[in-house]
Amino acid sequence: MSTAAINFYKADLRAIQFTLYEHLRVQQLFEMEQFSHLTKEECDAIVEQCLRFVTEVTGPLNGLGDRTSCRLEKGVVSAPPGFKAAWKKLYELGIPSFSMPQEANGLGGPHAIGVVLQELQSGANTSFTMYPELTHGAADVIENFALPEDKERFLPPMMDGRFSGTMCLSEPHAGSDVGAAKTRATHIEGHVYKISGTKCWISAGDHDLAGNIIHLVLARIDGAPQGTKGLSLFIVPKIWVNDDGSLGEPNDVVTASIEHKLGIKASATAVLNFGENGGCRGILVGGTPHMGMRQMFRMMNGARIAVGVQGLSIASSAFLNALAYARERMQGSSVRHFKDPDAPRVAIIEHSDVRRMVMEMKAKVEGMRTLAIKLALHQDLATALGKTDEGLARFHEGQVDLLTPILKAYCSDQAFRIAEMAIQTYGGAGYVQDNPVEQYCRDAKIFSIYEGTNHIQSLDLVARKLNQHGGENFKNYLDEIKQFVAEHAQQPGIGTEVRALGTATAELERAAFSIMEFFMGGKIDQVTLVANSFLEAMAEVTLGYLLLDAARVAEARRGAEEEEADDAPREDVDFYTGKIMAAKFFINRILPGVHAKVATIVADDRSALDVPDAGFSTAY
Repeated sequence: MSTAAINFYKADLRAIQFTLYEHLRVQQLFEMEQFSHLTKEECDAIVEQCLRFVTEVTGPLNGLGDRTSCRLEKGVVSAPPGFKAAWKKLYELGIPSFSMPQEANGLGGPHAIGVVLQELQSGANTSFTMYPELTHGAADVIENFALPEDKERFLPPMMDGRFSGTMCLSEPHAGSDVGAAKTRATHIEGHVYKISGTKCWISAGDHDLAGNIIHLVLARIDGAPQGTKGLSLFIVPKIWVNDDGSLGEPNDVVTASIEHKLGIKASATAVLNFGENGGCRGILVGGTPHMGMRQMFRMMNGARIAVGVQGLSIASSAFLNALAYARERMQGSSVRHFKDPDAPRVAIIEHSDVRRMVMEMKAKVEGMRTLAIKLALHQDLATALGKTDEGLARFHEGQVDLLTPILKAYCSDQAFRIAEMAIQTYGGAGYVQDNPVEQYCRDAKIFSIYEGTNHIQSLDLVARKLNQHGGENFKNYLDEIKQFVAEHAQQPGIGTEVRALGTATAELERAAFSIMEFFMGGKIDQVTLVANSFLEAMAEVTLGYLLLDAARVAEARRGAEEEEADDAPREDVDFYTGKIMAAKFFINRILPGVHAKVATIVADDRSALDVPDAGFSTAY
């Protein structure tokens, strides 16, 4: 059986709605001026429309795109069959413009709903969704930093799908070390510069979905200082766009090659040569030189959040597919009848170890989704409160800064691990292409690498975010969890788990103090050695808190359901019970790992640093 024309994507809309409206109460946004032009019902309709689109259109293309990949022939890159029609349909529906500002012809919707739209799209077809997501990110940078005339020239066609967009940072010799970029910009006139250089690993770098591609390119203006401070950002169209918006001549942007990859094969990852014939022009973003990194960081931070959501999206569909298989696959008898040779076969969901794997996937996926939506809600509240309560807006902005590396790193790591666990749940059936989880596993691996490797995310957390604003953001984060523990430590049902969260939070704080001591003692290499462990520990404390808070809501809802009617719908009671059990599982089986991670951080072990290079192996 081929997966080419089958939609395997699964989404649990009930779980999503619980997180949005019962737990995090996103509906509060519609009462604020910033979002008062929308209603919950309108946003729900858009989510449901998006779900129909991904299950009917892009979901069935996921396997096809993986098998056929993109093609580069005679300098032209072609996306897999069906992608161009899907692109056109997506923009006809207006889904990509949901969270863009109204002044940019967007709908001005909340990011908290926007991440749900991202989850649905990425989960159904990650490769396809790369194209509109990068376009959205590039359009957002142009909206926030470009000159008015450049906004007018580029935003309308990017918003309606006529143009797409990319971000161009990496070069063959300079991946994560962006400051080593050699791409040059030579002034021609006004804000127009001649661009020359090579960029690599450019996602959605070339394709035939849109009529033009707008590249945002980091380059160094002649005479600018070395390092990141000397970089400027340029709008570099594949085809030049005239002042009146009409298309001009090709802009000397040549696709040298596209990568042949482990996963996301239908997303064209390109090597682009700018100006190899001396004819490439770029427009300085905002007319301001040497501001490239600050401007690009907006897109990079948005991309890091998007990658975290990508991780959630694939993890969720892998979990739901594995769950469906476990409910249907008959294998062996129940352990309760292990002495009975005539005992009937049962679905594998009845076997303890399968239940363990499925519960771990469920708990992590639901915790990751809550983290993604809560971070987006912080974004929305920061924007909505910016003019009325600067202090509260600053709090929400601080939490976005603090949680972004955790969302990106933890969710991307866990996507691969959850997809692997889904394969294990299927057994041999998961290792073959007849089922979708092997593709999920391959697609997910890149998430921990691009948009800043996860070690870079951990360094961002420990070196910048922990002490940001004098440590205020981290203190606010800890205070929120401590307050929750204080209020619910004796709550029947989950009190034991709440107290365990309190202990783990204290351990996390101890690890943060140790890292500060390493800094003060000049042990910077020790900080970089333990940074990943700290991020993972903080992520698990965060998910533990969010899952327990959801369990608190679910316990109250379950009690209300049972009190209102003796014949309360069983599925509602079971749904809320599942939320409670997921929190208990995570606290009792995942959160104890925090203590082990903190022990490794404070132990000051330097074996990995002190071993001589030749001590790793004598083989070369």
